[in-house]
Amino acid sequence: MQELNTKKRGKGMGQENNELLLTHIGPIKEMIQTCIQCGTCTASCPNTKFMDMTPRHMWRLLLTDHADVIFSSKSFIMCSSCYYCTLRCPRGLELTAAMSLLKQAALKLKLKRFRRSSLFYEAFLDSVKKHGRVKEMEFMTHYFMSMKNPLLPLGYAALGTRLLAKGKIRPDFSFGGKGKLTALFEKTAQLEG
Repeated sequence: MQELNTKKRGKGMGQENNELLLTHIGPIKEMIQTCIQCGTCTASCPNTKFMDMTPRHMWRLLLTDHADVIFSSKSFIMCSSCYYCTLRCPRGLELTAAMSLLKQAALKLKLKRFRRSSLFYEAFLDSVKKHGRVKEMEFMTHYFMSMKNPLLPLGYAALGTRLLAKGKIRPDFSFGGKGKLTALFEKTAQLEG
């Protein structure tokens, strides 16, 4: 898949990138086509204070084909899937599902801006797939190795030490439970196509 240049040019990433992005978000645009821009999603969202763009603004940009501006933002990544927006939407739009599809599009497009969160997500799911649960030490080791930045773990050393001291994580690298969820992950991959 072609990797996109996500450097900001003005407000978005450029017309050539916008066209490529639009091909990946067509189904999302269809999902929110009947949005009336009432702002209930923004008022309902507990994470708007962490977003650089409100959900209502994001839906407006999506409806007006400004995908480059949406993917220049990290707002959709901040969605915690609480479903408040979906439950309160007067039009009954599946806004949480739309946010999830935006996250999936960012992963599929391998956007540089979302590299860190994508690798974190992949390392997390890899640990769950292998063991049926998260093995924290292995998970974080996998994540740090995939980031290819030898200084990154140092930023987490103090937190890791405190968690170890309190017994919240264990230096367990055993490989028990391997493959318990493999069938589930394979079925999900098949359904996602």
